Amino acid sequence: MKDNDSHGLHKLSTTTLVIAALGVVFGDIGTSPIYTLKECFSPHSPHHIATTHENILGVVSLVLWSLILLICVKYLVFILRADNKGEGGVLSLMALATHRMGETMKRRALAVLLGLFGAALLFGDGIITPAISVLSAVEGLKDGGLLGAAPTDALAAEAWNQQMQWLIMGITIVILIVLFSVQFLGTAKVGRFFGPITGLWFVSLAVLGVSQLLRGPEILAAFNPWHGWHFLTTGGHAGFVILGSVFLAVTGGEALYADMGHFGAGPIRRGWFMLVLPALALNYLGQGALLMKQPELAHAPFFQMAPSWATLPLVLLATAATVIASQALITGTYSLTLSAVQLGYLPRINIRHTSEHARGQIYIPMVNWALMLACLALVFAFRTSSNLAAAYGVAVTMTMLITTILFYFAARHLWKWSMLKALPLCAVFASIEIAFISANLVKFFDGGWFPLAVGAAIFILMTTWATGRKLVRASMDRSAISQEMLIESLASGKVVKVPGTAIFMTSTAGRTPVALLHSLKHYQAIHQRVIFMTLTTEDEPWVPPSRRVEVEKLGENFWRITGRSGFMQTPNVPRLLRQCSNHDLEVDPEKSTFFLGREIIIPSARPGMARWREHLFSLASKLAQQPATYFQIPVGRVIELGQQVEI
Repeated sequence: MKDNDSHGLHKLSTTTLVIAALGVVFGDIGTSPIYTLKECFSPHSPHHIATTHENILGVVSLVLWSLILLICVKYLVFILRADNKGEGGVLSLMALATHRMGETMKRRALAVLLGLFGAALLFGDGIITPAISVLSAVEGLKDGGLLGAAPTDALAAEAWNQQMQWLIMGITIVILIVLFSVQFLGTAKVGRFFGPITGLWFVSLAVLGVSQLLRGPEILAAFNPWHGWHFLTTGGHAGFVILGSVFLAVTGGEALYADMGHFGAGPIRRGWFMLVLPALALNYLGQGALLMKQPELAHAPFFQMAPSWATLPLVLLATAATVIASQALITGTYSLTLSAVQLGYLPRINIRHTSEHARGQIYIPMVNWALMLACLALVFAFRTSSNLAAAYGVAVTMTMLITTILFYFAARHLWKWSMLKALPLCAVFASIEIAFISANLVKFFDGGWFPLAVGAAIFILMTTWATGRKLVRASMDRSAISQEMLIESLASGKVVKVPGTAIFMTSTAGRTPVALLHSLKHYQAIHQRVIFMTLTTEDEPWVPPSRRVEVEKLGENFWRITGRSGFMQTPNVPRLLRQCSNHDLEVDPEKSTFFLGREIIIPSARPGMARWREHLFSLASKLAQQPATYFQIPVGRVIELGQQVEI
């Protein structure tokens, strides 16, 4: 693994990293056994199939081989090779894929759009995962018989089911509210407990599976892929549609790549092959063996595997595991938001660092509360995990396909693989994922539209923001002069010099900031020492300290500073300025005056974007966090000068 020092992992043993990775990386995929086979066979599922011997063998075979082909082969063997300075995830892969595509602008644009859409879809996944995971675990109270049995009378049974549904929803909502309400504390302290709890969860999955396998070892025939293929080719439309439920077994696969930066590829591979994969395989086989013996338990095969005395502990452990899985998705959404902000695809928002030592520990209030409200709305709207399962999977399958396409671009342009090497491999993965997408789209009107709508809305926001910022820069560049030209004109003129250091923030290196031109116009004066400072974000997650600051002397008492950060780093202007002492420039942020230009966006009829997108960009600009706050510039040292910009 690269750049271990910057991630604080160099002192941790591989065993420690494997244990820590269990909760964060495998939480989502590890809770899938609660609802995957249930959605395939439960009479309450809208797309269930009959619990016959052949169907059980076929479905379990499809589950096992989906785990093997998509998770083991695609992600663990190939995708984890796409290491962007230690980081993974769809935006990191997008940066890798476009790194050397300057000569093919159309392909570069396609790769960027695909990466942005994949990232946008993950926001939809981040909303659904906490809701379906916690809800499915709490439903174990009813499915495991802990809330008693339904009355025999039909009307009384319906009323009882309604009461139980509201009770389960209430418990789920309380858990979700508590989960989101404690996010501001950060996960640095509680994170160390995630691994052991999730480790216990996977051991429990294996034990439950083995207990049923001993009673029905014939289910081991599911390892033969012929049963899955036979099921697909003879099952007709119902057999194809069930792929949408089978895919639930591999949701969370993206987390293996997205969280690579926290733990490294080695510990993730070890954790998967040594514990997670065996536990998942044994549990799915155990559920299949149970259904072969007792098909009437299809409404809740997972919780029915446990003896009656173990049902309550299993429900509590399942709830803890789903909360941990939800925490991992929430943290991942924070990281994704930070990357999008730094790369210029989302407006600056309030991002708080909750740990001085772990860089990945951040808290974003706006995202946190938006996720919570969306999760609660989903629980109220869908009410059961079976209904939510219809909305789950569409976004994840599309993100997986996008990952495959971006991997192909990276393999061809960055690693120089031949087409004969890259294309067949990616074609195999893509064909499997297209089949899953097609099956999931059948559930579009049952709820599958929701994550796509969320993804489309965020994609529009990201592309609008990026395009709007380009138009703003182009508009300002038309009336700008170079810094060298300004310095030359000031040398020949009579301008009053005032004591102190003025730091002018500019988004384009070499361009005279509008704030300086306005200051000269209004005050007819300039500070004794003037510094032009530009902050840039690199196509890599972390920029080492040696490359974060570049200092250039432009003239007598005129300096240009370029501050660099990775897309997983938040710029800290005072810290960057202190590093200038290594370049023979002493700057005290507490005694300097910072001048910032503030653009007031005016939508216009001139060519640029559609008017509704211009208004969206204007609104986003107003909601964005002020640069002084985002860049952590000292309070009371900032002067803002506004300028109207037509786009």
